[in-house]
Amino acid sequence: MNSVAVIPARGGSGRIPRKNMKMFCGRPMIAWSIAACRTAGCFDRIVVSTDDTEIADVATSEGAEVPFRRPDELADDFATTLDVMAHAAEALELHDKAIVACVYATAPFLTGATVATAVSALGSHDYVLGICDYPYPIQRSLIQAKDGTVRMEQPEHLLTRSQDLPARYHDIGQFYIARSATWIAQQPIFGPTSLGLWVPRSRVCDIDTPEDWKEAEQLFKAISNTERGGT
Repeated sequence: MNSVAVIPARGGSGRIPRKNMKMFCGRPMIAWSIAACRTAGCFDRIVVSTDDTEIADVATSEGAEVPFRRPDELADDFATTLDVMAHAAEALELHDKAIVACVYATAPFLTGATVATAVSALGSHDYVLGICDYPYPIQRSLIQAKDGTVRMEQPEHLLTRSQDLPARYHDIGQFYIARSATWIAQQPIFGPTSLGLWVPRSRVCDIDTPEDWKEAEQLFKAISNTERGGT
């Protein structure tokens, strides 16, 4: 076994009820992540880590496996990605160098091509993760006081041209690629040997509130229509 995709998908959700199962543009949300992993064509297995029977049923119907159930203590609001992935790697009894991709269940904008590129880029890095640049220079961010007044966080850049400020990036929260031993050791994801793979902003969208959900569906439909050659 050389490469496995693991999709963490617990039954609970803090802000959007049943988020991993909620219908998104005609399919359960998790189905889009499974489809991206299948399209990538680089995985020997696609596994869903869940504590939920309904999610397990949908996952198997979409072509994924559910070879184990996630224990309750790893299915609450305090379980971390490292906890869940270490458990999955151990449960699957993978050899240390097996590539294990963590793909979030709420990543409908993720493409198989991006996943495949990330897997092929791992090499000697501990992790490969998706990143995106901020749309506005964060060096010119403002801090607001309780009375509503604002000040620059980095006033030394008051007169610096935007084009002269170096780009800054953020984790897009879609995928993390590592080897089994790295997950089991729970090495920090953001480290000196982690590689950032740039993803365009059109493929990055946080979905944490009902408003986010509506906006994401609108964007997804627009992208899909464009890719089909629509207007």
